[in-house]
Amino acid sequence: MADSRQVVRGRLVLHDRVAMGHLTIEDGLIASVSIEDESMDPDAPMDHDAPLLAPGFVDIHVHGLGGHDAMGGIDALDGMARALLRRGVTSFLPTAVSAPIASLHAFASTVRSWMPGAPADGARPLGFNLEGPFLSHARRGAHDPAFLMDPADVSAGDLQPLMDGLRLITIAPELPGAIDLIASMAVGGVAVSLGHSAATIDEARAGYAAGATSTTHLFNGMTGVDHRAPGLAVAALTTDDAMVELIADGHHVHPGLWPLIVRAKPARGLMLVSDAISLAGTDIRRARIGSLDVEVVAGQVTLRGTATLAGSVIALDDAVRNFVAAGVPQPSAFAAATVNPLAMLGVTDRGTLAAGQAADIVELDDELHVRRVMRAGRWFRNGRPAGG
Repeated sequence: MADSRQVVRGRLVLHDRVAMGHLTIEDGLIASVSIEDESMDPDAPMDHDAPLLAPGFVDIHVHGLGGHDAMGGIDALDGMARALLRRGVTSFLPTAVSAPIASLHAFASTVRSWMPGAPADGARPLGFNLEGPFLSHARRGAHDPAFLMDPADVSAGDLQPLMDGLRLITIAPELPGAIDLIASMAVGGVAVSLGHSAATIDEARAGYAAGATSTTHLFNGMTGVDHRAPGLAVAALTTDDAMVELIADGHHVHPGLWPLIVRAKPARGLMLVSDAISLAGTDIRRARIGSLDVEVVAGQVTLRGTATLAGSVIALDDAVRNFVAAGVPQPSAFAAATVNPLAMLGVTDRGTLAAGQAADIVELDDELHVRRVMRAGRWFRNGRPAGG
């Protein structure tokens, strides 16, 4: 049970600044927020011994963590949720890779049956994410080509078992039938992300116009910035309403490009994701993603024996630290890992430090390492209940 009432004081990460204040928590919700210093002056007094308090992180694109794979069944989902909470993630979408339709049906069914009993000491599931199978062969990355499909070849009967709980799906907009599928998914309340795509800029823009709202791991698995043949990356950066995912591990996108992305997608357009696989948070260096073998060398995950990237071994707290270290202001960096992905999914009951929001909070030290995590008003430290 969450404590009925508690007061938490610290440096609050707000939408436009960091300010000293305290939160009153009641019945798993933020009852009130009190700011001790409304000054916008960066030289205003600040208690630097007080912890940094931010909304809990939200990872909408994560395949595993701590040795647990999202497609590994109920026990794996339990372990993954608990591992995520230790890293400050309080809400997430377990994410599937391309697989046979029957396997994706089984994944969807497993997540649905698991969600009502998901562990209270783990990150809260918001549904699930399908990264495939409607991806381009030319830009498939670490997805097994045997399982890729054109949307035009999939029946309504194949899609229906996936719909309940599906919150996000990646589709390459140039594939036969893709525009119709994007439109129908959007009408059905599923967020569509363009990615793993060989689209021209016009094909990509058509995907956004049909209802796609996001972009899967920007610059990776897509046509990019070519001065004579611009592709999906350019469409994503120049379409104001299109959001973009970024894997801020320094391997997927060179940090020299991060300022360009931030300038093109200010405020609410950028989302940090981990794209983590089960090896993240472990010392294990070889595993399988779906049907493919992967290995970790110098912090980089690739298909074994190739240079093809295959997810990451960071968690979202790593991404936030990396972003801030690169010069992104803390409010913007935290927004990219909290309220922005929630807004893309249409979730409004968490993600900011404001009255009425869920009391999902991460407490960090000056180096932005997680000290403890509040989930629905209850503190956890290293996965164990912790006092106030």
